[in-house]
Amino acid sequence: MNTREWLEALVAFDTTSRNSNLELITTVRDSLEKQGITPWFAHNKERTKANLFATLPATAGPEAGNTQGGIVLSGHTDVVPVDGQDWATDPFKLTEKDGSLYGRGSCDMKGFIAASLALTPEFLQMPRLRPIHLAFSYDEEIGCVGAPAMLEEIQKRGIKVDGCVVGEPTSMQVVVAHKGINVFNCKVHGRSAHSSLTPQGCNAIEHSARLICAIRDFADAYKAKGPYDQLYDVPFTTMTTNQIRGGIAINTIPDLCEFTYEFRNLPGMSAKEIQAQVERYAREELLPKMQKEYPDARIDISTIAGSPALETAEQEAITALVRALTGDREQRKVAYATEAGLFQQIGIPTIVCGPGDIGNAHKPNEYVPIAQLERCEDFLRKLGRSLQTA
Repeated sequence: MNTREWLEALVAFDTTSRNSNLELITTVRDSLEKQGITPWFAHNKERTKANLFATLPATAGPEAGNTQGGIVLSGHTDVVPVDGQDWATDPFKLTEKDGSLYGRGSCDMKGFIAASLALTPEFLQMPRLRPIHLAFSYDEEIGCVGAPAMLEEIQKRGIKVDGCVVGEPTSMQVVVAHKGINVFNCKVHGRSAHSSLTPQGCNAIEHSARLICAIRDFADAYKAKGPYDQLYDVPFTTMTTNQIRGGIAINTIPDLCEFTYEFRNLPGMSAKEIQAQVERYAREELLPKMQKEYPDARIDISTIAGSPALETAEQEAITALVRALTGDREQRKVAYATEAGLFQQIGIPTIVCGPGDIGNAHKPNEYVPIAQLERCEDFLRKLGRSLQTA
């Protein structure tokens, strides 16, 4: 199948993160097995989702059959919901219009996966001295929670890799750095009471508001004082509270309030230290006030998801290679997070480069220009040919 045919097949699978991706993953596995490749899966605990990893061994010279080294082509199979969005076409049916292909995930990021799969037969015919690896993950869109299972298995199997390209939409431009993302859930437990007897209660919503405002204060301090990196469109670490739920009635003091917050840290800033200041405020400032009202009051903070920041040096071989193949010499850093930081965390030098514009991701009528897919195919062919030399 060519890239368009693969993309049509991939978009047809509703792999919204709340759903299983197994039907898509097994379709990819079956195709690879027919070509003599044996992928392996790394499942979630419920075995309802899976990462896929496959190696196309070296094909030439004394290294023929070698599975170590080489380059990983990485992409996530899940997509964001279409709920409440006004689509002009069926989001799970690939539609061509004005030189672009529309459908959920066409840009973010099934286009890159489709191109990688379409080029696989060519890769297998190339006289390569080093392997190519395919790494397709689940649940990237909800905090990069799927890929760690695959990366853990890579380490267990002793697989060594020279570099990785994560094909997130960058308009086929080279991205060498991005922020980290860290997402937390907070449950503030107070005591309920009739609202006419306010002193008998401990208002979980009001105390949550204090913590939420403290998080905003931390965010304002980063905005005002830095540190800064002006290569980012948002050149400082950000912190936001994005969901909140609490209360059962207008005349009842709430005993529980639950909210989620996130921060996106610049490379070099410790995520642990940023989180520590939130927990310190909760423990040392807020909780004592709550326990004066209700001795059993408590604040529970748990991690939902997290992915480290990425910063790949210009001196890394993968950076030099991808810059040479694309002709792109500009240094770019982005505020959104990807799985690239996870690969780098286990010692695999990684850059981000893929078809489509991130500005089209997650929106209704998501699309990828056909010209971008063609550029991606050209890049992948050049990448494969670069592995023909030691």
